[in-house]
Parts: sequence; structure tokens; C-alpha cells
Amino acid sequence: MQELTQCSAHDLVTKMSAGTLSAAAVMQTFLARFEAVNGKVNAIVSLRPTDELMAEAAASPRPSAAKPLAGLPIAVKDLVATKGLRTTFGSPIYADHIPDQDELVAARLRSAGAIIIGKTNTPEWGHGSHSFNPVHGATANPYNLSRSAGGSSGGAAAALAARMLPLADGSDMMGSLRNPAAFCNVYGFRPSWGLVPGNAGKESFLSTLATDGPMARSPRDLALLLSVLAGPNVEVPYGRIAQDFSADFGMPLKGKRIGWLGDWGGAYPCEDGILKRCEAGLGLLEDLGASVEALEPPYAADQLWRSWTQLRAGINANAKRDLLVDPVKRAQTKPETLWEIEQGLSLSLADFFAASEIRSHWYATAARLFADFDALVLPSAQVWPFPVEWRWPQSINGQATDTYHRWMEVVVPVSLAGLPCLNLPVGFSPEGLPMGMQLFGPTGADSELLAMGQAYHEATDWPGRCPPPL
Repeated sequence: MQELTQCSAHDLVTKMSAGTLSAAAVMQTFLARFEAVNGKVNAIVSLRPTDELMAEAAASPRPSAAKPLAGLPIAVKDLVATKGLRTTFGSPIYADHIPDQDELVAARLRSAGAIIIGKTNTPEWGHGSHSFNPVHGATANPYNLSRSAGGSSGGAAAALAARMLPLADGSDMMGSLRNPAAFCNVYGFRPSWGLVPGNAGKESFLSTLATDGPMARSPRDLALLLSVLAGPNVEVPYGRIAQDFSADFGMPLKGKRIGWLGDWGGAYPCEDGILKRCEAGLGLLEDLGASVEALEPPYAADQLWRSWTQLRAGINANAKRDLLVDPVKRAQTKPETLWEIEQGLSLSLADFFAASEIRSHWYATAARLFADFDALVLPSAQVWPFPVEWRWPQSINGQATDTYHRWMEVVVPVSLAGLPCLNLPVGFSPEGLPMGMQLFGPTGADSELLAMGQAYHEATDWPGRCPPPL
């Protein structure tokens, strides 16, 4: 039954729905896989007891329109509160925290019939694109156990690559879906902002930089999970109506125009080989009928960085201020988070407004670009997966990184505008390290991007190349 871990989520659901495969057999197989490999990777944490999981699987109904994920095992990112299941946020302050209710992502997964088996590892508070924390330790890259799996959805990406999960949720503020998907040779999709709503009870009018989204080993599986996660939450603003995210699958790429932004005119330095791997991926899109055109930088990178860092710090500072002002909590909080809060508290309202103006101008500029292009492309990361013992890369090609997140700057244009974006795996370095590229489009183009990604996947199937160490 070990081959079940190689199956797509779509195939597992189809077989369980037809009655040719039981949820108990699926659960047993994935738990066996967890036992075999998680000790090496450390992707899934806070696993529930086996007898509970097997009993829940035995009682699971078949997948249906009402419960499309019935019987599928899933582990929820450890930044999402899960009722009755330890949720730490990667922080020692919450090392023993057991929530009394689900946040929206977990609630929607349960409602769809998914069986939550545990949590996926993340950086402390999700800060930084490397999944290590003092509660659970570091997550290793399944393709090279000495390297990082990225973050903040690093546990999710690694669990998918290691075949411990068929699907995973993630979240993305500064590339937290895209970077680990690139590092682990899987797909991660940042949906149009508002398509997957936030949680009620939190600040929801100003905090528009982050979103939850799906991760999987194919765009078809992304569409399956996105259909569960998407749709308005009437208790928060800005909701978008869900759609059939696989409706455009099979659409030919002939006639599609794609703009290649490369390293943004040198503003986003990339380690050797990354741009070439992305250009090879673009060549495959051309083989499928798309046309690719190299573009000049459409906006000043330093302005985007200024806007991003100020808005991000301002939101972090006010949402997490207690971590700085409470001496006990401060002593248990990572320096990168404290730095974010300190930066944000130094901003004036005029600073915050000016940053929002830049963001607004960039959104309008991007919208004009999409009048001529169906999608734009950037690398998903500026560095190859780096040693797992590092906190973050201190330089790129000899150029020092001046903040803990500067090496992730290439994701900022998408995040700042809240655009839908799909990480497409583009293959490996000569040392066998994975990489990906960002395919992004205008707000609302989610199903079109997934369809383009599925066509690319059927021509490449990079995730079909399993991690050699495992």
C-alpha cells in the first residue's frame, strides 16, 4: 500500500468516493510513512495518537460534494489555531497552548471531512523563510537533509515532498507559500487577496498583506483544496466569491503572453543558476504555445521595498506589541520579531500613509501591465536552499543582506499588490537542490493561473522526482 503516498489527492478522493479505497487504508499508509521519514525531516509536529486517527478514519464517510476531502489526512500549519490540538506558533510562550476553537482554515478543513493528524512546522511567529523554532526545532529539506525547507510554510512543503501528506495548507505574507514550495519541488498558490478570508475577531481592515492558500504536488490538487478554503466570511470585509478553480483546465496556452522580469534589472540579485532554471521553465511554456517577452523593471524596487517593510513592520508592531513590552514575553521572543516590532513602532501615520500610496501606485502599474500580458514571471527565490543551521543567508553573491528578510525581496511585488501567484517547480541545481518560479496574474485570475500551471505540470511533473535521501 506504500504506493498510496505517491497518489495525488484527486486520485485518492476519486478512489475513496468510488469505494475502492478506504479512509482507514489511506490513514494507515500515511502514518507508516510518517514513522519512516519524519524523524529525518521534522515536518509534522504535535501528531495525534494513532488510535484516535484510525478510529476517525474508520468512521469517515466517502468523499462527496458536501465533504470533498472526507478521509484525507492533513496537518495544519502551526500558525493556525486548532481546537483541542497543540498550537505553538513556534513560540516557547505557547509551547503548551491548546486552543478551545478552530480558526477558519482548520474549521473549513474539518467541515470538508479532512482528518487533521497534527501540525506542520513553521518559524517562530512565521517570521523568516526558514522553518526553525525553539519549540520543535528545524525542518530539513527532503531533497538534501542538510538544507533548509524554506518557510514559513516549510513544514507543509517538506511534508508534501516527503509524501507524508497529499495536501497541505499554508500562509503567505512574504513568500511563505512560494519560497518553501520552490525549495521543496512542490506547488504553492497564493490566491487573490480576499479569496481565502481571514479570521473574525482580528484587525481586518488594515491587515491586507497576508493570505492563506493551498499547497500540493499538482495544480489540480491545489484547485481541490482551494475550493474548500475559498469563499467569503461574512464577519470580515473584502471577501471574494469562490469559483470552480478547475474550470479552465485543458485550456491551450497558445496565444498566452507572458512577461519575464528576471532579476528586476539587477535589483534582485540571484545565486548562479537560478535565472537559467527559470528561463528553462519559460522555454517549456513557449513549447506549449505561450509567447515570452523579457521586460524592463516596471517600478522602482527601492520604493517597493520601502513600502513593504514599513507596512509589514507597522502591522507586526501593533499586532504583536505585547511581545516587546512584556519583559517575560520579550525574553522568549526571537530577535527578528522584536526588530519588526521596534521598526513598526518608530513609524508615523504619515509614513504608513506614504507607504500605502506607493502600494496603490504599484497596483495600478501592474494592472496596466496585465492589459498586455496574461501573466508575469519572477524567480520564487534568490538563493538555493541553504544550510539548515543558518538563521538566514547573510549575503547573495557576495552582496550583504541588510535585514533578516532582504534575501526574499523578489516576492515583494506580488505580496504588496495582493496578486494571485503560483510557484512552478523548474528543476534542480547540479547539486540536486530544487528551485521554482512565480507565475502571477491580475486580481481574480486564480483559475486561469492554475490552468496554466496544470498544463505546465503535465508537461514536466517535476514533483514526480522523489527526494533521493528518503
